[in-house]
Amino acid sequence: MSQENVEIVRRGLEAFNSGDMERILAFAHPDFEALVPPELSTEPDSYRGHEGIRRYFQSFQDAMEEIRFEPERFWEAGDSVVTVVQITARGRQTAIPVKQRIAQVWTICDGRAREVRSYPGLSEALKAVGLEE
Repeated sequence: MSQENVEIVRRGLEAFNSGDMERILAFAHPDFEALVPPELSTEPDSYRGHEGIRRYFQSFQDAMEEIRFEPERFWEAGDSVVTVVQITARGRQTAIPVKQRIAQVWTICDGRAREVRSYPGLSEALKAVGLEE
């Protein structure tokens, strides 16, 4: 099951990169929740359900273009998947390139993403699922 969950997350990140909202929503469980902590954003927030996903991507796309989520590596952890993701984009108004490397813990339920929590570093994400670096 864990390798299957890794593939679900990999396909989900590909959906993010496609920009196709229907494909992104198909990846997410209806009860989806994402938490963006203050360490990673000037606008930390929680995003719930499909409406929250739309709001997240709309706010991101209002400020940025050429947004990419590139996974570097995956760790299996039962119903969860830990990944390190390089997010790149370019400021819509400034054209300044932006790059951020984060770790994420994805929880999978019924073949879809139920939750994602982002962390500034890999050790925090691995610790959250009981693994060590």
